[in-house]
Amino acid sequence: MHEVLEREGKWDVDDQFQLPKLRDIFADAEVEHDTVDLTSEYYDTAERDLQTHGILLRRRSGDDDTGWQLKVPAAEGRVELHWPPTDGLPEAVRALLTGTSLGRHLDSVATIHTVRKRYRICNPEGAELYAEIADDSVRAWADERLLAWREVEVELGPRTPSIPKQLTSRLAAAGARPSSYPSKLARVLPPLPTVQSLSSAARALSRYVNTQIDQIVAGDIGLRRGQDPIHDTRVAIRRLRSTLRVFGKVLDQAVVGDLEDELRWFAGLLGDVRDCQVQHRRFTNALDEFPDDLILGPVPSRVRNDLQAIEFPARAQVAEAMDSPRYLAIMAALRTWRTAPPVDPEMTTKELVKRARKAERKADRRLAAALGDDDADDAMLHRARKAAKRARYAAELCADAGGSKQTKRTAKHYKRFQSVLGDHQDTVVASAVLRRMALSAGTTVGENGFTFGLLFGREQQLADECRRKARNLL
Repeated sequence: MHEVLEREGKWDVDDQFQLPKLRDIFADAEVEHDTVDLTSEYYDTAERDLQTHGILLRRRSGDDDTGWQLKVPAAEGRVELHWPPTDGLPEAVRALLTGTSLGRHLDSVATIHTVRKRYRICNPEGAELYAEIADDSVRAWADERLLAWREVEVELGPRTPSIPKQLTSRLAAAGARPSSYPSKLARVLPPLPTVQSLSSAARALSRYVNTQIDQIVAGDIGLRRGQDPIHDTRVAIRRLRSTLRVFGKVLDQAVVGDLEDELRWFAGLLGDVRDCQVQHRRFTNALDEFPDDLILGPVPSRVRNDLQAIEFPARAQVAEAMDSPRYLAIMAALRTWRTAPPVDPEMTTKELVKRARKAERKADRRLAAALGDDDADDAMLHRARKAAKRARYAAELCADAGGSKQTKRTAKHYKRFQSVLGDHQDTVVASAVLRRMALSAGTTVGENGFTFGLLFGREQQLADECRRKARNLL
C-alpha cells in the first residue's frame, strides 16, 4: 500500500468547451499531453455508509494507478491510498473500513468510464509536476441509471500551494462552472438525505458536530492503519461530549440516548495509551536537563519499560474494542447524525447562547471554589478544568453561530484556564506514576529511587506554579 495527498478542483463544461492556454500559467513550464481510457468500479455498503463520510473506494484500470484506491478526507484535501489489483476486495481494505462501513458488506454500486485528456504542467526537465489538468468525457451507470457528461479536474502537484487564480479565471472565461459535485460518484448515485430549512443556529450546531465526527472517523481509519491519531481523536470526542452535555436541552434525547457514556468509555481507553505517551516524553525531557551525576541507576530504561508495560496492553484493548459491537454502535450513531442530526431545526442563536452562559456560570463557580481555597484538592482543580473546557467549547460554537465578539473573547478566556489547569493535571498524573516507579526502583537490586524523587519534587514545583498562574487569571 502507498498513499498520496490529492488536492483538486472540479468544473462542469459542455461539449463546446475548449481548454484555455496552459503553458504560461507557471513560469518556465512545459505541458505534456496524452489520453488515457479509465474504468472505475466503485464500492460501498447498500446503505452508502462510506459516501456518507465522504470516503470513496474504487477498483480502477487503464493507467499507472491500476488497482484498488481508497480516498479519505483530510485537512488539505484527500488522502488517496493504493493497493495492487486483485479480483476481490483485499482483506486489508475491508479491515481498514470496518468502523466506517459498520462491518457491513461492501459491494459494487456504480461503474464509471472516463476518456481522459491529460495535460501535465511540469518544469522543463519534467521532474517536478506543478499541476495536472484532466479534460474528462464520462459515461456512468448505477443500476438502471445512465449518465454522460464532461468535466475538468485540476489536481495540484506536491509543491503547488493552491490553484492559480490565472487558471481559474481562464477556465471561467472559457465557460467552465465550478462543479457542485464533490466526486463523479456523487453525480451518479441519488443524493444522500439532507435536513432542509435549518435555522442558522441549527446549521452551526450541526456543522460543529460534523466537524468532530470527521475527526473521529479520521482517527478510526488512522488507528486501523497503525498511525497514532490518539490525541486528535480524544479532543474530538471531548468536544462532542461537551456539546451533548451543554446543549442537551436543544437536542433530541431520544436520538442521543447514552452516546455520551459510550464516548466516555472509548475515550478512556484512548486515554490509557495517551497518558503513557505524554509521561514518557515528559520524563525524558526532564532527564535530559539533569546533570549525569543526578541520574543514579538505569532510570531511562525503567521509565521506558514501566510505561510500555502499560501502553502496549492498552493499545491492544483499543484495537479489540474497535472491532466490538459496542464500538460499532457508536460509529453507527455518528453515521446517522450525518443525515439526521438530532437538532431542533428551528432553534435560535439565543437558545444556544443561553446554554453557553449556563456553562460559563458553572465554570466560574468551580474555578472560584478551586482557586480561592488554598486547601483545594487536585480533584477540585480537575473538575474546574473540565468545566472551563465545556465553557470554552460552547463559546466557540456560539461564535460560529453568529454570536458577538464577546463570545470569542470568552472562548479565549476559558482556554487560558484550560491550558494552565491542564498542565496542573499532567503533574498530578506524573506524580502518581513517579511514586510507583520510585517504589519499584527502591526494591530492585541495582536501582534506587533517588532520581525519581528528584523528578517527583520537580512535578510538585510545577504544580505549585500552575496554581499560581491559574489564580492570577481570576
